[in-house]
Amino acid sequence: MDVLLINGPNLNLLGTREPAIYGSKTLADVERSVQAQGEAAGLSVEAFQSNYEGAIIERLHAARTDGTRFVIVNPGAFAHTSIAIRDAFQAAEVPFCEVHISNVHKREPFRHHSYLSDIAVGVMAGYGTLGYNLAMTFVIETLAG
Repeated sequence: MDVLLINGPNLNLLGTREPAIYGSKTLADVERSVQAQGEAAGLSVEAFQSNYEGAIIERLHAARTDGTRFVIVNPGAFAHTSIAIRDAFQAAEVPFCEVHISNVHKREPFRHHSYLSDIAVGVMAGYGTLGYNLAMTFVIETLAG
């Protein structure tokens, strides 16, 4: 597997949760779009979503040895709270892009800091679900050399 797409807590509710902020596309819509984009470029893409910090950490540990070449992650609220996920990314030693559907810098002050952004290759925020595809475009170009 080339690219791992990870979505954190509450992202399973995309399309119905606060559509004024997060839009009307479902997580399945996002996953299909990113997978199709990756496949068109000759890359395999696996999607993983969990509301549990430990499950995300365990998936990142597996990424160390399963052939994952790049991760695209929307950590949801864990971006602002989880040093453990940060440590898992550092342990995995797999490059990653961080995605946020909303512009976290225009929201509550506690959302302005991410424990992941400074170790991410890139950060997409505020582009809606298009941010996933923009991140995938970057990943495709990066992996192509």
